[in-house]
Amino acid sequence: MYQQTTKLFLGALKYSIPHLGKCMPKQNYCNVADPYYNRLRLKNYRLTKCLQNKPKISELARNIPSRSFSRKDLLPVKPESENSISEDMDAFEKVRTRLETQPQEEYEIVNAEIKHGGFVYYQEGCCLVRSKDEEADSDNYEVLFNLEELKLEQPFIDCIRVAPDEKYVAAKIRAEDSETSTCIVVKLSDQPAMEASFPNVSSFEWVKDEEDEDVLFYTFQRNLRCHDVYRATFGDNKRNERFYTEKDPSYFVFLYLTKDSRFLTLNIMNKTTSEVWLIDGLSPWDPPMLIQKRIHGMLYYVEHRDDELYILTNVGEPTEFKLMRTAADAPAIMNWDLFFTMKRNTKVVDLDMFKDHCVLFLKHSNLLYVNVIGLADDSVRSLKLPPWACGFIMDTNSDPKNCPFQLCSPIRPPKYYTYKFAEGKLFEETGHEDPITKTSRVLRIEAKSKDGKLVPMTVFHKTDSEDLQRKPLLVHVYGAYGMDLKMNFRPERRVLVDDGWILAYCHVRGGGELGLQWHADGRLTKKLNGLADLEACIKTLHSQGFSQPSLTTLSAFSAGGVLVGALCNSKPELLRAVTLEAPFLDVLNTMMDTTLPLTLEELEEWGNPSSDEKHKNYIKRYCPCQNMKPQHYPSVHITAYENDERVPLKGIVNYTEKLKEAVAEHSKGAGEGYQPPNIVLDIQPGGNHVIEDSHKKITTQMKFLYDELGLDSTDAFEALKKYLKV
Repeated sequence: MYQQTTKLFLGALKYSIPHLGKCMPKQNYCNVADPYYNRLRLKNYRLTKCLQNKPKISELARNIPSRSFSRKDLLPVKPESENSISEDMDAFEKVRTRLETQPQEEYEIVNAEIKHGGFVYYQEGCCLVRSKDEEADSDNYEVLFNLEELKLEQPFIDCIRVAPDEKYVAAKIRAEDSETSTCIVVKLSDQPAMEASFPNVSSFEWVKDEEDEDVLFYTFQRNLRCHDVYRATFGDNKRNERFYTEKDPSYFVFLYLTKDSRFLTLNIMNKTTSEVWLIDGLSPWDPPMLIQKRIHGMLYYVEHRDDELYILTNVGEPTEFKLMRTAADAPAIMNWDLFFTMKRNTKVVDLDMFKDHCVLFLKHSNLLYVNVIGLADDSVRSLKLPPWACGFIMDTNSDPKNCPFQLCSPIRPPKYYTYKFAEGKLFEETGHEDPITKTSRVLRIEAKSKDGKLVPMTVFHKTDSEDLQRKPLLVHVYGAYGMDLKMNFRPERRVLVDDGWILAYCHVRGGGELGLQWHADGRLTKKLNGLADLEACIKTLHSQGFSQPSLTTLSAFSAGGVLVGALCNSKPELLRAVTLEAPFLDVLNTMMDTTLPLTLEELEEWGNPSSDEKHKNYIKRYCPCQNMKPQHYPSVHITAYENDERVPLKGIVNYTEKLKEAVAEHSKGAGEGYQPPNIVLDIQPGGNHVIEDSHKKITTQMKFLYDELGLDSTDAFEALKKYLKV
């Protein structure tokens, strides 16, 4: 699931408008508060096709594709003035960069890679390879393992870990259409050979014991549930033993190695509660040390630096994440000192720890910020990032002098930035400025929900568009699990904007865009808030001149399908067409079936209708499958996956059949000439949950939207070919 000025003291920072938090003097602070933290940490040096190289707090099995282009020269940002912080927070936006056209063919998917020592480890074709760092972009590499030996369909490397002394490398591999993965261990020698393989591995990390023996810790996943931790050694002293088993089925476990590799953390979590154990990175055979026993509603995540633990937690008021610290040998909660706290409505996207600095990546009021905390003097330098940016992509970085990251948006490929600690400046990539910066606009607007809550939206459209009310509109929504809407670069979104479409991202309650409370206000018996927010967003867009109902489409995937399906039942007149991917639509029946893999884990999000009548009746009020009626619905295209374990196909088929029945019943009395909506269920083979980069899926969904709105798609598909290289 994180600049630049001269040093500023606490008093000045406390009242700075752009500043998103404040450092606090050491004090004990142990009041317990609620909700939920989702640590998003995307990826590394070149970017990844799938999961990040560093694990994130939740959704470890999710596929998070992203695209990048090569790093260019860096240009320093105009220095910040001590006298006017808020004025200079916009200095970034005034930086003059050289504008050149970026060839579209340079935007491509690249797989996981990791640097270790003087080598880069990555996937080349169907092989795990390594090359010397300076030759990483050449054809001069050493093949370590052929992925085809695993006999998987279109195998790719999800994650790579190199043993501390480079005797072994471990890689998690899976097929394009499946969440099932295999971890292989390759011995690095003159003739590299596979030493071992482990099925169904989720997270894994290397440590070295007192005798310089490499020890691999890994978690075993069964039916999407991750409860077991193993440790293994190789070579002459080969062994593989179970280290820990979590007994509570509503929790899952994963491993995280602190940035300095001093501790391996065993994280035990559900949606609202966590517990962390420390495994000594120097003595991994010793018993682990508990930081703080799980307390319902309390979440925390741990980093380490110089014999101190830095703990990101929701303990205390306000009910947002704050940073605490304590001595590593005194980790219990009564010893935690409040160090830094966020303002309300702030989402902690990520945290990165360095020798003398802690970097927080933040989202506040739907804009991105970076806060650099000096650990020696508790100073804070805060920078508001450019308004076009909608998301961070983190680099796996071991350079103590620099903090690199990327910024992205749905219509603009990622761009590199580096904060240099010694200079106290942020540098940005130059050389090829994307023309979309001149041809499109990004707007932040708000809608007032029926209870008066202001709901943020991010809107994109062409700068030269005239009469926006007559332009097609594609709305995106998610609103669950405290997760942000995905706003990574997607070529099809870029093509739509270039073709005159308006894109709107609605950051409704239940998501995480405004922090922990934003999620709490949209889960359990507050789920209808998200539906009210979505309705208010679409009505606000129309009232402000962005499109009209006959040209409005709505898109969502997975849990976002709940709000979309509910809106189609309650306000179908707002929409013309809908596309859904692996949508969660049968909430009631799914949450009453405890044999399904994720039901117990998700009770904190949706409620427990099996044992709580209040939860059952509330779910009935919004569940898409429970509220259909004969009426005119928008056209609906659903992409589902045959063996999807997260959202069972049975529920999607049940919804589709009921929807067709409701449409047919309404058509009987609609009169002559009535054109019923098209209801399409496209069932794809495979067991993955969402295959984001499927060319067939992308083109099918785009064609559906163009056809339903009666628009010519010729130019759009010609442009799309340049990106997808069809």
